[in-house]
Amino acid sequence: MLDESVLSRILGRALSRGGELADVFCERRSSLAYRLQDGHIHDGSIGVALGVGVRVVTGESAGYAYSDDLSLEALLEAADAASLIARTSAGGGVRATLPANASTPHAAFYDGAGANHVAQAQYVALLERADTAARTFDTRVVAVNAHLTNELQEVWIATSDGRFVHDRRPMITLGVQVVASDGKERGSGYAGDGGRTSIAFFDAHSPEELASDAARIAAVNVEARPAPAGEMEMIVGAGGGGVLLHEAVGHGLESDFNRRGTSLYSGRVGERVASELVTIYDDGNLAEERGSLNVDDEGVPGQHKILVENGILRGYMQDVLNARLMGTASTGSGRRQSFRFAPQPRMCNTYMPAGQSAVDDIVRSTKRGIYAKSFSGGQVEISKGDFVFMVGEGYLVENGKITAPLKNATIVGNGPDAMTKVVAVGNDSRLARRHYTCGKGGQYVPVGVGMPTVKISSITVGGTSHG
Repeated sequence: MLDESVLSRILGRALSRGGELADVFCERRSSLAYRLQDGHIHDGSIGVALGVGVRVVTGESAGYAYSDDLSLEALLEAADAASLIARTSAGGGVRATLPANASTPHAAFYDGAGANHVAQAQYVALLERADTAARTFDTRVVAVNAHLTNELQEVWIATSDGRFVHDRRPMITLGVQVVASDGKERGSGYAGDGGRTSIAFFDAHSPEELASDAARIAAVNVEARPAPAGEMEMIVGAGGGGVLLHEAVGHGLESDFNRRGTSLYSGRVGERVASELVTIYDDGNLAEERGSLNVDDEGVPGQHKILVENGILRGYMQDVLNARLMGTASTGSGRRQSFRFAPQPRMCNTYMPAGQSAVDDIVRSTKRGIYAKSFSGGQVEISKGDFVFMVGEGYLVENGKITAPLKNATIVGNGPDAMTKVVAVGNDSRLARRHYTCGKGGQYVPVGVGMPTVKISSITVGGTSHG
């Protein structure tokens, strides 16, 4: 988007007042989106975003400025602003030396070249197929909303220490929301999928499959009874249950919180922080997953990270700034929502590998508890690890059997405490369907989650029934 000579001038201006590191993040993002409601295409949009962000790092300070005016004057002005914000004092005038052409250190985790947009009718057809499938799945279905987004993000990243990389990142998502009613009770269900791939993804993962699953969940929730309240055992479902892992543990292992000492995991590398059954990975190298990256938003290749191994804390997720201050290396975890934001340490695809227990044995060993097959949202206080999650699809477990569906169930707990209470890990680990987006510090980035079926010996369930 910008040639080597222009990028070198911007970096030189960014460091003209001093500074230890500067980088330039150039982005061009094209997207389209359609939404179906009440059986008709309700709206559609096509957009293009184009801009450049400049960062200057000095010690713990980082100045950041961006511009969507790509004239050289505007970009040099952004570099001036970033250097002033960083409050540097030493004179500089450093000129970065960049390779003549941008490279992509990894180029194997998705095919950006094959992600071009196709005829609009093909997107509309997917939505209409989803609508038809949901309405024919169950006669109680009363409303179907479906959306499809397809975008291609291109980034060029140049740094004052000589990195100059380019990446093309596709992303397509199809989601279906279904409401069912028997005239008295209503229930809703959602299913979505996609990833860093193209519309061809839905040849193998059909919209009918997604719509039927959303309609099934909605129908189950129509029949659900009020959830009980109190302490009980909990079985977390494989795949989508990984969002609990992401929120309750993953954020606490991001390096900015740990460098500042505001995480319960601060200074605890090498210590036991979970049951010996618990191992947690974060991986940016999984083919076509939402959180995968050939290079992160600081130009560092995506990596496989071992966060917790058999209950022992092995390390944090690092971006460049926090890694420098903590005397270690970036783990390829520097991510940003767009050129309008500075990077932060973030998760990519966070998951727990398979354990040794058969799922049937886990259920049979549970006398009275809740089976949380999926979650529909929640909140976490990272400094304490306290969480509240709403169960999207849940069931009562009685005397070793999964019985009645439950509604309005929430679980309340503490992430690190819950990880010490893991008493069984199933042999069925899998990644969830690819539709998760993580929010942190006002920025939203796509992520992946996953885990096997896991049993936690005790959790607080917030329900409305005392039976």
